[in-house]
Amino acid sequence: MPDLYTALNAPIEEDLLPLTGLLRTRGVPHQIFEENGQQVLAVLAPEHVQPVRELYQAWRDGQVQIEISGGQGRASSPVGPVQWRQAPVTVAFALISIAVFLFFLLGGPAQMMRYLTFLPFDIVDGQLQFAAMGSQYWRLVTPIFLHFGWLHIVFNSLWLWELGRRSELVLGSFNTLGLMLVIAVVSNYCQYYYGGPGLFGGMSGVVYGLLGFTWVAPLLQPRWRIQPRPAIMLFMVGWLLLGVFGAIEAVGLGSIANAAHIGGLVAGCILGAIFGSLSRLQHDRI
Repeated sequence: MPDLYTALNAPIEEDLLPLTGLLRTRGVPHQIFEENGQQVLAVLAPEHVQPVRELYQAWRDGQVQIEISGGQGRASSPVGPVQWRQAPVTVAFALISIAVFLFFLLGGPAQMMRYLTFLPFDIVDGQLQFAAMGSQYWRLVTPIFLHFGWLHIVFNSLWLWELGRRSELVLGSFNTLGLMLVIAVVSNYCQYYYGGPGLFGGMSGVVYGLLGFTWVAPLLQPRWRIQPRPAIMLFMVGWLLLGVFGAIEAVGLGSIANAAHIGGLVAGCILGAIFGSLSRLQHDRI
């Protein structure tokens, strides 16, 4: 018998069918039972307790309308204040990236950048001289917070929100943090391994990892209805191929970290298969 965590208590006469239908579509395992004359909705993961409470309150307050179609619940306002609160890790990663970008844009010492790059560096006679990472393991992650232009930061922040919030709604914040950190390490290392020492950065490796995750995970766990629309998949894969074949650099849009994109995408697909399979097995046991 798996551990249960009480998310909310509701009057015995209240119809929770719309809410439970929506939770199923979002891949939130839960049970409803009667206790002391009330309905108790319990979840199997502690990180789902607060999001379920907030979703229930938003539903009762009329901020979210849940429609029943074919026995499943669907929220008619999928993006709103509730989801901002349900995706704190995604929001935090975006805000850190924006803060770092604005810091350097508004005159922050360029030398501070050396603490965020994959390898430490010095400028000798106008040339970058890279040193070994040593035990500074934070550098495996921190390049994702470096961005080198408005298009770079805006593009990555928007796609991070679009794909990260989807993942966080089904995984919870703790698992999403782990997911993003693993993808960051893999994508950064792939770029270093392929391109050698150099100045690179950006959240796009993580974005492509989230793309792979949200693409593959629902194939193995159909309850997770987080798969991006085909148009988004076509655009993102097309952009990846344009980068690989040098078209983006040819038109003057800057150097592209293709190895980070590919490494992130592959890592996300693998993690999507793992998380999706584990969730499917967990549901099959309930």
